[in-house]
Amino acid sequence: MRPLWPNGGSTGSSVDVSLTSGRRRPTSAGSGSGSGGGGRAEVYFADVEEVRPAPADACREDPAVYLTWEDVCVTASGAGSRATPARILEGISGHARPGEVLAIMGPSGCGKTTLLDALAGRLGPGMSKTGLILINGRQEKLAFGTSAYVTQDNVLMSTLSVREAIYYSAHLQLPDTMLVSEKRTHAEHVIQEMGLDDIMDTRIGGRITKGISGGQRKRVSICVEMLTRPRLLFLDEPTSGLDSAASYHVMSHITSVAAGEGMTVVAAVHQPGEVFELFHSLCLLAHGRTVFLGTVSDATEFFNLNGFPCPCLRNPSEHFLGTINKDFDEEIVEDSRYRRKTAAKAIDTLTNAYQSSAYSEKTTNQIIQMKEMGGAPFRTRERASFCTKLLALTKRSFVNMHRDMGYYWMRFAVFTVACTCVGTVFHHIDNSYNSIQTRCNVIMYMTIFLTFMAIGGFPSFAEDIKVFRRERLSGHYGVTEFVISNTLSATPYLAVMIIIPGAILYYLTGLTRGGSNIAYFVVTLYMCIVLVESIMMVIAAVVPDFLMGIVVGSGVQALMMTNGGFFRLPNQLPKPVWKYPCYYISFHKYAVQGFYKNEFVGQTFASDQLIMANATITGHQVLEVLQVEMWYSKWVNLAILFGMAVIYRMMFFAIVKVAEGIRPKMRRMKCSLI
Repeated sequence: MRPLWPNGGSTGSSVDVSLTSGRRRPTSAGSGSGSGGGGRAEVYFADVEEVRPAPADACREDPAVYLTWEDVCVTASGAGSRATPARILEGISGHARPGEVLAIMGPSGCGKTTLLDALAGRLGPGMSKTGLILINGRQEKLAFGTSAYVTQDNVLMSTLSVREAIYYSAHLQLPDTMLVSEKRTHAEHVIQEMGLDDIMDTRIGGRITKGISGGQRKRVSICVEMLTRPRLLFLDEPTSGLDSAASYHVMSHITSVAAGEGMTVVAAVHQPGEVFELFHSLCLLAHGRTVFLGTVSDATEFFNLNGFPCPCLRNPSEHFLGTINKDFDEEIVEDSRYRRKTAAKAIDTLTNAYQSSAYSEKTTNQIIQMKEMGGAPFRTRERASFCTKLLALTKRSFVNMHRDMGYYWMRFAVFTVACTCVGTVFHHIDNSYNSIQTRCNVIMYMTIFLTFMAIGGFPSFAEDIKVFRRERLSGHYGVTEFVISNTLSATPYLAVMIIIPGAILYYLTGLTRGGSNIAYFVVTLYMCIVLVESIMMVIAAVVPDFLMGIVVGSGVQALMMTNGGFFRLPNQLPKPVWKYPCYYISFHKYAVQGFYKNEFVGQTFASDQLIMANATITGHQVLEVLQVEMWYSKWVNLAILFGMAVIYRMMFFAIVKVAEGIRPKMRRMKCSLI
């Protein structure tokens, strides 16, 4: 198999990380650059749109990762302006070295995930960090493929099979220099390593279908991040949902890969069980403080020296966690001298003992040594091109929309039934005077109901947004690829969802016949649905919860309907706010006026009124009564709708990009004020 990242230099320095070839060894760290100083570091991925392949003479093996952190404190801002910020981590220091697995352990709420997020540069909004985090003695910005993070939540597309999920991820992450067959072979090998070959063709499952188990989903998540063989791997609860055999198999494989390829692994583990013996180092936390950091054998010795020996035939990890768990402080812990202590007192005893022990001094010395070692800077690995990622995302999104009944098929069924019902209620509209109001009612109902129903696919889109955020944070692709691929994959489904029900409605009601009239009717209705979905994309970027998103989306739609020009004529709207600017930013205005022009221009209606007996009314006169703007054609209305859809998609792009740039700056600003 060819290398994943072909080397542009001499053959003697080439890197082959394929599964069938030899393992990579850690690069020896040179005397390199100095330490990063006393500043505060943000460890995060380089923006995927700014990444450029390294020049040929710079292509070399990635250096081994020596990760150190000193006096890391994390504070969460309280709710309300006067709330006191909560300290989650207090002065945590430690290190992780290549070829080893560092386990972060402790009871629930001790700060394991927070420490992992701080080291990976993934602290959420409202979290501020102080302290020094260094990669090989420097404040390093990790390039794509150098670092990976497996989250505790398994955010995957439920409609894909295990094989498809890994295949698509391989096409997104692996470079174009690899053949498609090589990517597939590599993906299948990773699947087999995680023991998932028996369920390759089983769908992951979620809201609609049951699919694979939670433990198997966890292994799929690990597979996705292990495809690039990163130099630094963060694992948040990698054994959650796994049975003891699967936990041991997964962690044993990760340990062997770490040892063979010089990978640095930091894992937050809640219940290690039998896998505890696989860990090289242990960071034990309790209530945001360090209870112990060192080797596993030293941990047992440390507890013994401080009066908390591990009983015979008991797993040391269970003993450690039971000793420092103060959630059930009525439980009493017995020490070797049969003195009864609460867990809170045990935590204070062990924490104070560690700070003044030789183990803490040893950790400090190792941190100093790692900072002085330095090492070569990371290079940017080759990755898939924009077109390759766009094609893979479009295919994956197309398959997901096809299999997810709630995305378009349920709405298609509702649209078809609704249009059939409306068509039969308003069957065969004639050209009488009364038909004018009937035609307006059909247009109004169609514009309101069908566009309002477009928000029904928001829950499915919200699931896609979750997958996008996770993959975007890992650097798999950018916002541009996501927006374009979502638009391309949704186009055929939206066309089917609109053309068939729209044709049924148009035929049954007997609206104005004509090829251009029917085409305008369908295209405008299609553009309205696209525009509503674009609005929901913006809402999804601001409101991540899909229930709140539906409420907000419904409110926005209702506000636009109120000012659309059919419940009250435009000149009758209050000019402050409701007409200027709400009337002109409501897409219903342009949709309804376009439909009015399409329906009434060139038409005549016989009057059966006593005052106007035996007279005719032209469509132009009807449009004047409806206060339709006649100084531009209906195609301009359609162009405005298209432009609004583009603007809303660009707003989604801008919101995501701005949020990515602002959040790290806001976090650093908070840190500087602490």
